[in-house]
Order: sequence, then structure tokens, then C-alpha cells
Amino acid sequence: MELRPGYKKTDVGVIPDDWHVLTLREVLLSNEVGGNYPNSTAPSLFPLMKMGNVSRGHFDLSKIEFVSSGIVPHKNHLLQKGDVIFNTRNTLDLVGKIAVWREEIPIAYFNSNLMRLQFDPTKISSHEYANLTLNTDTTLSGLRAMATGTTSVAAIYTRDLLGLPIIVPPRSEQKAIAESLSDVDASIAALSRLIAKKRDLRRGAMQRLLTGRTRLPGFSAPWQEKRLGDHVAFLKNGIQSRAQLTLDDPVRYLHYGDIHVSADLSLDLRKTAMPRLPSLAAAGLTRLKDGDVVFVDASEDLNGVGKSLEILGANGIEAVSGQHTIAARFDKSVLADGYKCYLQFTPSFTTHLRRLAAGTKVYATNRQHIASAELRLPEPDEQIAIAQVFSDMETEISVLETRLDKTRALKQAMMQALLTGRVRLPVPRDAASQMKEAAHA
Repeated sequence: MELRPGYKKTDVGVIPDDWHVLTLREVLLSNEVGGNYPNSTAPSLFPLMKMGNVSRGHFDLSKIEFVSSGIVPHKNHLLQKGDVIFNTRNTLDLVGKIAVWREEIPIAYFNSNLMRLQFDPTKISSHEYANLTLNTDTTLSGLRAMATGTTSVAAIYTRDLLGLPIIVPPRSEQKAIAESLSDVDASIAALSRLIAKKRDLRRGAMQRLLTGRTRLPGFSAPWQEKRLGDHVAFLKNGIQSRAQLTLDDPVRYLHYGDIHVSADLSLDLRKTAMPRLPSLAAAGLTRLKDGDVVFVDASEDLNGVGKSLEILGANGIEAVSGQHTIAARFDKSVLADGYKCYLQFTPSFTTHLRRLAAGTKVYATNRQHIASAELRLPEPDEQIAIAQVFSDMETEISVLETRLDKTRALKQAMMQALLTGRVRLPVPRDAASQMKEAAHA
């Protein structure tokens, strides 16, 4: 393939003649891993950034853990605005994530699975530019190649990381590239803030509407105290582990791990790929129906106690609840379809389950815990109206999240074009470049 004029071939691809390929070691001033601190979801004075908080190019603060109470982290592990953070350990797919800290919260520390990279300003124009170039497809491909370990636990060692080749344009062009992408970053930040605000509004609405503190227009009937055990039938679930499941057998199988990781409140069987169970193994198990609620019976933290999915789209589809789940079929005259998925956000219900949850490292829930819950509930027509309010709010958030994903995809495409030199920006030439051209004239 013939090279374009003004371009050269290198080990990491074709780049402009006046660009260079350097190793990470050549452009770094220092690298430092964080601290190995005990931590939990219990709030303390010291929020702790972990590998789950580092996304491609940005931090995800949807779940924050904290250094355990009574422990003061080292001042060297305090994040500073502009720090470039590298994820040294994760799953094989996720290890090697890089993000720049933009002071998303006033104080935060970083743990021992993360490494802070400090760049030589004479070679890399800014930490924002470093964050960009380390998240190109070319660099990510190089990081994946050096990851070692299993699918579930993999690492990139410092000695290998420092040999990573990166493309380095002149500093003036680095600045122009970073500035051209800053407008997209501003759009991403604005959308992220709007989504966070909408989520806060939804949480507030749940606290008011699910407790009866706020009533929707047209509803005034008093709420009634109900004991859930008087209005529920529990279904027989499977005990097969994930290793015993298949991809193509006829019966769909809802594993408790799939409930824990779901971002949704309902499970539409028509639209969701699920592991399968042979018909013979599922012979004695109750098939799920629309409106059934499947709870997890075990969680690693109290926030996961009561996590559940409400079943949709079950007509004509065979599906069963599986290992470590509790499937409940409530009387529809007491709990309306579409409302049951919000039980997990009803304060009296979650408080009841968490009070009874047994365990130290794992918190357990059982059928009796659910059955013994006593809740004040509105009439089904009010439940349906409340669920519709939440559904509308969730739809609005989903639309914004789609816009955010598209904006991030646009930024990634721009990065791939600009940071490889395929598309070049007009930049003022520095004095050294002008002298070099004059010498060749």
C-alpha cells in the first residue's frame, strides 16, 4: 500500500513525518500506585476510587466506596485535579482502563489497583492530552496484548506498561487536538450532570410516592396495611450453578448474578438473552409468568438485599428462576403489575429485609423474611399511576443516556482520526519547524 506524501510507516501504524513514537517510559516523570485500604459502602470522610470507578477516559461515580472508618489514608494517595489514573488489575476485558480525574468530588483517594501517571510537560502538552492518546484504539490494543492472567483476574505489570509505544505529535498539535475535543467533553459533562440530576429527582419521587407522603392528583383513598405473606405464592426455583447451564436448551434460567448486575427493574423475556436449562432438569420447576417478581436471596452488601426483577413477556416462553433466587407470585388485586418492581425501593420493605438479613460477608434473605413484611399499600389503580410516573422518568433518563453514548462514540471517532494523524488540524508552526523548513529550502 502506497504511503500518502508526508507520512511514514512505524510499528504502531502510519503517522505524519513530523510525529514520533516514544515509549511511555520516555514521556513519564513518575508513576505511583495507590494504597491498600480496607473499604466498604459505609460512608466515611475518605471516598476511595477503585477499579470499577475508572471508565474509558472518565470516572464513573455511580457507586462509591469509602476507606473504612478510623483509617486515615496517606496524603500521597489523594487525587489531584488532572491526575491520569491507570487501572492495573481487572478482568481481562477491562484491565488497562485510563481516566483523568476532573475533581468530580472535592476529596477522593485511589487504591492499590490504580496507578497515577505523571507526564513530562516538555513532551506531553497536558494531562488531558495524555488521557486522550492513551484511550485510542491503537493504544488500547497494545495494552490488551500485554495483559496477563485469567479471564476474571488479569494484570498489566509496570515493567511492561513502561514499554508501551505511544504516538507523540509536536506539542503545538497536541494542544490543538485537545482543544478541539474539549467542546465534545463539555457536552458529555453537561449530559452527565443532567442525567445525575434526573436520577436524583427520580430517587426523591420514589421516597415521596412509595411512602404516601405525596399523593398523585385524583387519589385520596387511605392506604391499607398488608402482610405480604397473606397475598403471595412462592415458586419452586432451580439450584443449578452457572457451570451447569447451556446456550441453546429450551428453558430460560434466571440466575441470581444476572439480577444483581441488571440496570433494569424488569426482565422482558422476549428481548433478553439468557442462559438455558434442559427440559428434563427443569421438569419440576415452576414456569415464570408476567408479573412474577424474582428476588436474590444473597448479597455481598446490604444495598443488594431485596434486589429483584419483575417478569415481562412470558407468554409462550418457558423460563424459571434459578440458584439463589426467590420467585414470588403476588395477588394482583393487592400488588399491581408494573408496581411490584418498586418494592425494592419501598423504605419499609427494604428496612425490614435488611434488619433480618443474616451474615457477615454475605447477607441472606429467605421466603419468610419477604412473607413477614407488613406494608402500607395504595389501591391497585393508584399503584399503576405511580408506576407510570416512574416509567416516564426512566424513559427520559434512558433517552439522555442514549444521547450520552452517541456523544461518547462521536468523541472516540474524532480521537481515532486526530490522534493517529489521519486528520490533521491547522496549527501555527513553531520557530524550530520554520528553521528546519528554511534549511531544506
